[in-house]
Amino acid sequence: MPLPFLTADRTFDAVAESALPYDDPDRWRRPYRPGPWRVGVAALVLLFASLVLFGAVLTALTGSLSTGGVVLGVGVAIVAVALRLLRMGVWVSGRGLRRTGFLVTRTVPWPRVVSVRTVQQPVRWLGLPRTVQGQALALVLGDRPAEDTPPLLTTHGLDFVGRPMAFDRAADAVEACAAENRHA
Repeated sequence: MPLPFLTADRTFDAVAESALPYDDPDRWRRPYRPGPWRVGVAALVLLFASLVLFGAVLTALTGSLSTGGVVLGVGVAIVAVALRLLRMGVWVSGRGLRRTGFLVTRTVPWPRVVSVRTVQQPVRWLGLPRTVQGQALALVLGDRPAEDTPPLLTTHGLDFVGRPMAFDRAADAVEACAAENRHA
């Protein structure tokens, strides 16, 4: 029984031209991968959460169940923080552009978007108050001045610090989504 998906005898050009079955234009997707800083920090937070959860089990077995429950709640909260950290970023769909922060998520429908462009400006380094010269993906809305809108992506954010080519690819992908959906 031949298994064509395991062999290299088919052409990849024909496969690349077909649409993916799960590529739904109305589904929210991040047009870039999370960066190593974001994934590394989340992994360290999850490692700490595993220690807290192990401590919750030990506390529940050796001490009182109520104290173990409190420690379990703290461990679950730490896991939620790590997952939210991984969820942060820019998401696009056919309905609009979504900027997910740690506590707040804002969605802008495509008709409100005037332009999405890359600009050279001082940007925050790893989200800290210190600023450095870099590039930012700026969102210009029809009803707000460009200075009032925070940048969508920066070259010195958790996803792109030390990876300028990845920032360029992500900015191009978001700009292409904006150009495609604004005029649709």
